[in-house]
Amino acid sequence: MSLIGKEVEEFAAKAYHNGEFIDVSSEDFKGKWNIVCFYPADFTFVCPTELEDLQEQYATLKDLGVEVYSVSTDTHFTHKAWHDHSDAIGKIEYIMIGDPSHKISQIFDVLDEEGLAQRGTFIIDPDGIVQTVEINADGIGRDASVLIDKIRAGQYVRKNPGEVCPAKWKETGETLKPSLDLVGKI
Repeated sequence: MSLIGKEVEEFAAKAYHNGEFIDVSSEDFKGKWNIVCFYPADFTFVCPTELEDLQEQYATLKDLGVEVYSVSTDTHFTHKAWHDHSDAIGKIEYIMIGDPSHKISQIFDVLDEEGLAQRGTFIIDPDGIVQTVEINADGIGRDASVLIDKIRAGQYVRKNPGEVCPAKWKETGETLKPSLDLVGKI
């Protein structure tokens, strides 16, 4: 069953953030927009390119009121070691959650048969409700820049009930108001 429109189930985990180990829970998703980016494993190949790309978008996302979390089934200790030894991962300023129990990966339905998280990206609104889901195969890296428009669209729809954002919508673009008059005319 789809996670769209569902509240994130309760969890608690350890994370690495800005040189410290911190506690993170599903309650941290409340009150702001969130991006949760799952990836298979630390010290791999595609993963650091994706996480570095996400870091390149982090300042813009923060300006939009978004917090970013990366999650793998590694421990928070492994995240620190990777952060300390990789030029790409050493740039990361967002929260890196460890999920060695696989609980979070199971909640988001991204755990594969080998015990690794798939490449899943989730946008969660300030009520803790999942608004977007994207899951890619292991060999297909993601482009974090598309998250900017998705966040803006989600924020717009939240502030403007009854309006929807069409394909390729940009912040200054026109929206649609679904009605009987539009049926068959788009």
